[in-house]
Amino acid sequence: MPQQMIWFFVSIAFSLIAWGIVAARYIWPELRHRERTEALRPLLILHIFRFIGLAFLVPGVVSPDLPPAFAHSAAYGDIIAAILALVSLLLLPSAAGVAAGWIFNLWGFADILNAFYQANHAGLLAGQLGATFFLPTVIVPLLLITHGLAFRVLLQHQRQPEPAMQESRHLA
Repeated sequence: MPQQMIWFFVSIAFSLIAWGIVAARYIWPELRHRERTEALRPLLILHIFRFIGLAFLVPGVVSPDLPPAFAHSAAYGDIIAAILALVSLLLLPSAAGVAAGWIFNLWGFADILNAFYQANHAGLLAGQLGATFFLPTVIVPLLLITHGLAFRVLLQHQRQPEPAMQESRHLA
């Protein structure tokens, strides 16, 4: 295995650890007491930024040697995930929004797994990523963790708002 790949995987591992700590310490404690739709909102907003995966298609940003199968799969999968996150966000708090949240989360998670598969299958080298090196080493670990949080939120029983919150909504 080329040394650049060792540093690439070390970077991904450290990013998973760091984002895991952030999620456990700061994100999940804020989400876990919210109603399902309110807990999904910030996760969906984050994933709307997956349009940045289109950078894999920009000449000069990535190496001309970047395997096209990987670049196209990652870029188009990410933009579809971003669109699905946006649609889900727009449909919340309806049941259709929750259903769209499931569709987004399943697609988005599968897209990341597919990108890893495509990269491995194509023999991707870290240097071929060029300026997009930060996507799989910093952003993708965060996306994986937030997909896990979204699955956890979606699988939770719907929490009922506290009586004081219900009354304040009726007054508004």
